[in-house]
Amino acid sequence: MDLASIGAIDGGGCARLALTDEDAAGRDLVVGWMHELGLTVTTDVIGNVIGTWDVGKGSPVMTGSHIDTVRTGGKYDGNLGVLAGLEIIETLQESSFVPTRPISVGIFTNEEGSRFAPDMLGSLVYVGGLAIEEALDIVGIDGARVGDELERIGYNGATPCPGFAPHAFVELHIEQGPVLEKTNVIIGAVTGVQGISWQEVTIIGQSNHAGTTPMSMRKDPSYVAAKIAVFLRDLADRYGGHQVCTVGKVDIFPNLINVIPAKAVMTLDVRNTDEGILKKAEKEITDFISSLSQSESVEISTRYLARFEPVVFHPQVIDIVEKVSVSHAPSVVRMPSGAGHDAQMFARVCPSAMVFVPSVEGISHNPAEFTAPEDLVMGTNILLQVLIELSQIEVFDS
Repeated sequence: MDLASIGAIDGGGCARLALTDEDAAGRDLVVGWMHELGLTVTTDVIGNVIGTWDVGKGSPVMTGSHIDTVRTGGKYDGNLGVLAGLEIIETLQESSFVPTRPISVGIFTNEEGSRFAPDMLGSLVYVGGLAIEEALDIVGIDGARVGDELERIGYNGATPCPGFAPHAFVELHIEQGPVLEKTNVIIGAVTGVQGISWQEVTIIGQSNHAGTTPMSMRKDPSYVAAKIAVFLRDLADRYGGHQVCTVGKVDIFPNLINVIPAKAVMTLDVRNTDEGILKKAEKEITDFISSLSQSESVEISTRYLARFEPVVFHPQVIDIVEKVSVSHAPSVVRMPSGAGHDAQMFARVCPSAMVFVPSVEGISHNPAEFTAPEDLVMGTNILLQVLIELSQIEVFDS
């Protein structure tokens, strides 16, 4: 609740867009808690903050998530994964329990991607998936540059990227969907993350008078944008399964009631757990957009904002999450994640997985986002046991 008070908005939610003053204040608060626990705290060149409890031997087991939010975010998305890690370290310290390996807790920069694309930027740079020079030059929706904003808020650290590879990585997160609550299950042992395709589509038509221009003679970007949005919904319905499609943002210019627009800019969010099906969906969308450009006499250009293949988590780590959950929770189910998470980036460099707890009514990215306190506790207790068990493994199965 202390963290949620920073950037608080009406309805009980939070607005801490990445690298804003609110994000900086949230970071300062959590870093202060890290120091109170005696952690070694480092900040890297993309602003990721890693707090490490330097006990035991070898590379650390790592947990963590993000504290940046969407503009109309809730209290739990990301924040649970960071604060649970600190709570676990505090609990172990109070219990005089020393794990066999160090434990690290990460705060990863710009996970949401709401201000700077792509999402999961900090963890992507951490694992070497994007060059730091390219990341620092990214310009946000407000014209700000990542490198300049990191310097402005004082989180342009010196630790190089790629960072060290943890022994293992496990992220605790709210589900952000309705499956656990609907099926009356408390814990999700996450098997992987859907592939994500983000595109920005720009449609150039001809601005004209809304009353005097015959319908057959229009070059209307708003109509084309609407056709694309309907096509995506129909495609998702046709494919079924884990296929989801979203038009999350549409900007119309000049945005006047009596003027046929000159331009429309929209975003497409397309996801699937199967890379082959995701590619098939992308091709259908590309072909449809091309045909619309010809039939409606408009110019359409597209650019990728983010593109990540589906990720399958490490079977041994999934097994451990499931085994611990069976011992401590009333119910557990294996399930994929529909949202992107920092854990999918760490899966490139170390055995990784996730733990989900329920989201009431499946609501997230919304001030009404809520997870019951007892479920937060359950998830954190399971994460504690999982981290201890992972720390005792010398070599993971290939």
